[in-house]
This record gives sequence, structure tokens and C-alpha cells, in this order.
Amino acid sequence: MQPRPVRIAPSLLAADFARLGEETRAIAAAGADWLHLDVMDGHFVPNISFGPVVVKALRRHTTMPFDVHLMITPADPYLEAFAAAGADIISLHPEAGAHLHRSLQTIRALGKQAGVVLNPATPVSVVENVLDLCDLILVMSVNPGFGGQSFLGSQLGKIAALRRMIDAHVAAGGQPIALQVDGGVTVATAPRCIAAGADVLVAGTAVFGAPDYAAAIAALRGPDETASSPHAKGPA
Repeated sequence: MQPRPVRIAPSLLAADFARLGEETRAIAAAGADWLHLDVMDGHFVPNISFGPVVVKALRRHTTMPFDVHLMITPADPYLEAFAAAGADIISLHPEAGAHLHRSLQTIRALGKQAGVVLNPATPVSVVENVLDLCDLILVMSVNPGFGGQSFLGSQLGKIAALRRMIDAHVAAGGQPIALQVDGGVTVATAPRCIAAGADVLVAGTAVFGAPDYAAAIAALRGPDETASSPHAKGPA
């Protein structure tokens, strides 16, 4: 079996907020595949980050896909605003609204790719009945809301279970679904995530805290993995 391309999505949350445009251009030039944008409301999670205005301002700095992770509740009223701002992928938590199926339908109707985010305590079964509407499933390997936390090894089993679920879905004729991991991803934990079945890695300080962004991205991707095409859009 050919190895799955591993895509790297640096998290803007770890960037220098006084230089966001420059930081965005820098990681694009360094070989990042996506830009991961963590939107936090101070309610669903402890911190507050940024909203659609910042996403829109950054859109002119790169053609790199914007991977927007909504840690807000309710999420539905803001889906159109983030789509209009330039998001390519919009992911939300099942706990952030009453009707996950309808939320995913809305994202897709806006012409965007739709993702579901599973917190450490959220079971895999949550996505079983919405796989046909998913372009991405994100496993949180820390509790969401702030950076610098240690990787939760307990989530590796969840990643592996989702990989089996996705592979069975695709084998049955379903659409490709990216399997993403976010939280405590470093050069030490990245190979464990990849071995479990992840094909998109979100990394904050492991990229933006490194002196050489390109070297950091290459190290996370791993020596035995096939690099994806620059700024690959789809989940395949």
C-alpha cells in the first residue's frame, strides 16, 4: 500500500499576532499545506482568539487553504460569515449545536468542505451517521482552548478507529475524508499519529516556535512520508 501523503497545517494561534500577514506568507513559503485557524469565543472554550474579520484580512496574503476550526457555540449563526471571509474548510464540534447533520449540510451548501471535531471525551460513534457529509474529522489530542498542553496518548486508539471507519467508508464508495490531529503535535508525537492513521497534522509551537519553519514542517511530515502537493485542497 502506498503511504498516505501527510499534510501539515500550522496553527495561527502560535504565530506572532503583530505580524499575522507576514507569518502566513512565511509558512506558505516554508511548505505548509493548510493554515489552521482556531476561532475561540471565551464561552465554549476558555480563551478568545479572532473572528471572520481576521480571516478575511489574511485571505489576500496566500492561496493556501484556510482550515477554520470553530470552537464557538452556537456555531451555526457564524458559518456564512466565515465562508464569506475565505474559509475553505469549516470544522465544528458536535457539542456546539443541536443538529450536527444540519450544520454540516449548511457548510457544504455554502460551497465549503465540512469537518467534525472530536474532543478527548467525545466518542467516535458521533460521526457514524454523518460520514457522507464529512470532508474532515479532527481528533483533539488535548482539551481545546489553549496551547502548550501535553499530547494525550489515549487518543491514538480513537485515531486508529476512525482510520478503519474512513477506509471502510471509502471502500464502500464514499468520498475521501481527511483525518486530522490537533494538540501536542511535535516531532516526537507526529510519527505516532501518522502510524495510527492521521494524514493531516496541526502544529502550533512546533512550527511557529521553531527558528526554521521549513525544517520544522519537513520534520513533522517525516522522512518516510510522501509530501503532498503545495497547498493541496481536497481531503483525498
